[in-house]
Amino acid sequence: MKQRYFLEIAYKGTRYHGWQAQENAALTVQGELNRALSFILRQPILETIGSGRTDTGVHCKSQYVHFDVENQIDNIDKFIFSLNRCLPPDILVKNCLPVTVDANARFSALSRAYEYHITRKKDPFTQDLSYQFHYNLNLDAMNEASSLLLVYDDFQSFSKVKTDVKTFRCKIIHAYWQATDNGCVFYIKANRFLRGMVRAIVGSLLDIGLGKRTITEFRQIIEAKDRTQAGRAVPPQGLFLCQVEYPAHIWL
Repeated sequence: MKQRYFLEIAYKGTRYHGWQAQENAALTVQGELNRALSFILRQPILETIGSGRTDTGVHCKSQYVHFDVENQIDNIDKFIFSLNRCLPPDILVKNCLPVTVDANARFSALSRAYEYHITRKKDPFTQDLSYQFHYNLNLDAMNEASSLLLVYDDFQSFSKVKTDVKTFRCKIIHAYWQATDNGCVFYIKANRFLRGMVRAIVGSLLDIGLGKRTITEFRQIIEAKDRTQAGRAVPPQGLFLCQVEYPAHIWL
């Protein structure tokens, strides 16, 4: 009888063409993980399902991935250690947890949370891990605009145009900015996210912070349900998937 496991992983996405394995042999996080799992378990692991599909250059502090094996893994700690030895240094397996057979890393998730990091000054040590944006920003105005995101549930204006989703509805649980010593961080959590959604929201909120748009105009962007009305998508290197939540009953 097959046993399903959830892996909790983290990775620096700089070198990768996103999470999802591709037919063109591009380097992806899923491709590296499938290779390592197949080698360590000595059986082909052809299908892993992640909780989200991060784009090229996007990072992850916590992502869950499920896979099935024919027999239970006897020594979880040894398995994690062996996987990490086999994986490249920019991918980390943090945990391995048995779950119910119907648990799905993508569809069982209750919520996901992202962070977007901005630094105000040039920094060679964080250039791959943040957006270096040197202009003064009005965080109070950006937080006022962010609070509007909790009022609405249709975010077509912040979705990539060519996408196969059936609905653009999402329930945003929180969205706010906090200042840091060298910049600021945007925190957002929702039951689901559309493709490109966070980067498009951040781009639009930066226009608010620069005084290029008003709070009223931000509301109009949401209500327009038109991607061309929103701001540009900010670069991927500042974005981190940082938390995925699941119902308690899936864990064995």
